[in-house]
Amino acid sequence: MKATGIVRRIDDLGRVVIPKEIRRTMRIREGDPLEIYTDREGEVIFKKYSPIGELASFAAQYAETLHKTCSLSVVICDRDVVIACSGLPRKEYTEQTLSAELEEIIAKRSFYTHREGSPRIPVLARESSENGRYIKCAMPIISEGDIIGCVASVAQDGNDTHVLTDDVETKLIQTAAGFLGRQLES
Repeated sequence: MKATGIVRRIDDLGRVVIPKEIRRTMRIREGDPLEIYTDREGEVIFKKYSPIGELASFAAQYAETLHKTCSLSVVICDRDVVIACSGLPRKEYTEQTLSAELEEIIAKRSFYTHREGSPRIPVLARESSENGRYIKCAMPIISEGDIIGCVASVAQDGNDTHVLTDDVETKLIQTAAGFLGRQLES
């Protein structure tokens, strides 16, 4: 565990403030859920909680099914990282940080679709839209009114092998996001 040198006191209500520098570095936003762990040495550990992470294997199966049946390249992510993908190199995408543009789409809570001639949005923060891969359509996953993550189809220059109409692709991505959101509610 890495020491930060920052010391904070607990107030009379049992609250402790997580310093802004740590929140920024760890990408912890106001309202984010945190899991609290303790160990035998008396350490208290806070970990970002990802509800969609609980469904990681299920999400991976869903992405794989969309890829196999419709030839869609799909990513399923929480608000920070890719949880599951299919049709893309898993090692390059899984657990990688999302691009700021994709995070913005998620925060807006509405469906996004790429329009010809508009700027391309990369999936990952370390990618540029020039690498050929970009978000074709994306739908935030919302559960009980909270933004949980996103389901997105990914297009690649010169590799448009699927034969779906844009309308069908849109409905598949929206259905996947709605279904995963409902799975988290039960």
